[in-house]
Amino acid sequence: MENNTLNGMDRVDSNLRDEMLAEQFLDQMMNNFKRIKILEEIDQSLKNKDKEAFLRLTEKLKSIA
Repeated sequence: MENNTLNGMDRVDSNLRDEMLAEQFLDQMMNNFKRIKILEEIDQSLKNKDKEAFLRLTEKLKSIA
């Protein structure tokens, strides 16, 4: 009986661990996506010689990194 209880707890711990890892992975992917988009916008602001946009976007990038 105790063995069944321990196996059940291991499964819950394993499921919780998997859920946490999946959440971390998704968070990292979202941050990478945001970073890439902001870097593209920074490149565009440099091409357009838009200093205000450049400064705003670099501050935004700092908050993500």
